[in-house]
Order: sequence, then structure tokens, then C-alpha cells
Amino acid sequence: MFDALLIEGVSSHVDDRGVALVTFAHPRSNSLPGAVLAELADVIRDMGTRDDVRVVVLGSSGDRAFCAGASFDELVAISNEAEGLQFFMGFAHVINAMRSIPKLVIGRVQGKAVGGGVGVASATDFCLATKHAAVKLSELAVGIGPFVVGPAVERKLGVSGMSQLAIDATEWRSAQWAHERGLYASVHEDAAALDEAVNTLAVRLAASNPEAMAEMKRTFWRGTEDWDTLLADRAAISGRLVLSDFTRKAIARFKAG
Repeated sequence: MFDALLIEGVSSHVDDRGVALVTFAHPRSNSLPGAVLAELADVIRDMGTRDDVRVVVLGSSGDRAFCAGASFDELVAISNEAEGLQFFMGFAHVINAMRSIPKLVIGRVQGKAVGGGVGVASATDFCLATKHAAVKLSELAVGIGPFVVGPAVERKLGVSGMSQLAIDATEWRSAQWAHERGLYASVHEDAAALDEAVNTLAVRLAASNPEAMAEMKRTFWRGTEDWDTLLADRAAISGRLVLSDFTRKAIARFKAG
């Protein structure tokens, strides 16, 4: 269903039914460096403007991890607050792109999601997963905190679910846990079953009234109109914290391990 040959970057395809498949990839468990984040945000925004697109399906390449979150290589290379802000704004731009386009975005999560990956999944309008799609917000474990993705995660899981993930930052929560709390609409046995469910939903939505879906989306996201500013403020917090000695040492330990 998705671009299995994609190694790094973003690819997209729109079929004759109006279903847009957007795939992101990186050789390190589909982590998200700045260039991939920027490309992903641009592609999502573009899909929102195209008349031939009725619904967007967002997924990642491969059959294992959905997304390992931020690129540690880029995190350790950040040397000042401006660079930190720029990097974390990459996640803000992706979340805001999904939030603001008038097309419904279906998430396809085939494996584990960490940190920013949980944020990406949370920012979709309807997310389906396999039983292997455990989630973890690991940011506090490296001294940062899930500030940028937090509003999207909290919107899906509530304050309680969000705080459980954010505070217990080293522990995985199962796909069933995420399903029970509203992140995943359904959980499937394997990628084949997941793709069948995603395709069935996408085709059904592509045949629906696009104006009605756009109005529904505006209703669903009511109250998030300040996210352009909110997520920028949160990115500044992360951009500052990533420069601390604590965080630099913690990231070095994670990379070494």
C-alpha cells in the first residue's frame, strides 16, 4: 500500500479515487530529521489544496517502527536556542499542517511510535494501528519533555493519558492501551489487516461529500486556532532545554546504547 522502497524522505501518490497516500521514511526506524519534517509538512499542505484529493492517508515505510521521533543526530548538533527552535518547529509545522488542511487525514500506524511519532499519530483525524503499535513519550528521559507534541497527544488521550505517557517516559504502553484511550480507532492483527481496514475507510471517505468532510474537520478541531502560536512557544521551550548539560549527556547515553 505504501512506498516500501522509500529509504529516506517523503513520497506521495494520488489514485483515481482521490485517495492520497503520503509516506515518510528514514533508515533509523523512521526517525524525523529536520529535512524530512519540512518535506512532510509541505506535502501535507499541498494535498490540502489539490482538487483531485478527497482524503489523505499518512503512514511510514517498512513493516516495523512507525516513527522513532526526533533525530538524535540533529538534537546533539544544536548549538543555540535559535537552532533548537528551528528544529522543534519542524514538528509544529507537521502537526499544524494536518490540523489546518480541509481534508480528513487517516493515520496508518504499523509499529511502535516514540516521542514525535506519537504526536504525528495524534494529529491525524482518524488513526488505525496494528497490535505492535505500542507508544512511548520518551522526551523527559532525555531531559526535554513532550512540549510541542503535547497539545495533539492531550487532545486525543486527555490530560490523564498524556500525563501518564509524559511522566513515565521509559515505559511502553500497548496498542490496546492507546486504543482504549482514543488514540487508535481500531487495532489490527498485522499490517495486511491494517491496510485492508485503512483502504476500506479511505475509499468510503473519498466517495463522501468533500464539503461535509471539510466542515466536520473544522468542528473537530475547534478550539485549536491558537496552535500556530502555542506550538511555537512550546518549540522554544524544547529548543532551550536541549542545550542543557543534562540533556546533552542523556542523549549521548541513548545514542551509545
